[in-house]
Amino acid sequence: MTEQLPIAIMPGNDLLEKFTQIKSVCNKLEAQFNFQTLTANWYGDENNILLINLYLETQQFVDEEITKAHQEEISYFADDVFSVYQKEHQQVKCFIAITPAELILLAQEKKLLPRYIQVKLHKVLNLIATKLTLPHI
Repeated sequence: MTEQLPIAIMPGNDLLEKFTQIKSVCNKLEAQFNFQTLTANWYGDENNILLINLYLETQQFVDEEITKAHQEEISYFADDVFSVYQKEHQQVKCFIAITPAELILLAQEKKLLPRYIQVKLHKVLNLIATKLTLPHI
């Protein structure tokens, strides 16, 4: 039985269809970010572990998600990134859009995808860290 890691990266179906390597890129980054946050002491209290779900989606999906009624605390980090914090569950759901312009660039230059996603998600995790007063990674 496998236990869920604190940080999960989930690319949307539209992105999975468009970029064949995105799932493996996300799996590698998931391992990397879980290790970095562990060494930065994000999980000091084992009974109270913060779970972070990073949803990598198209801009259209993120725009639709923004319009849904969320009862939790919402933070808008940018036009293409927002998060929903469920304090009672110690969980952050973060929706990150790959904009139409970014999709065009990444489709033309597929070799940019791994580094691009790494930089974007790293920035988002540090925004979450600032919001929750955790050390940056």
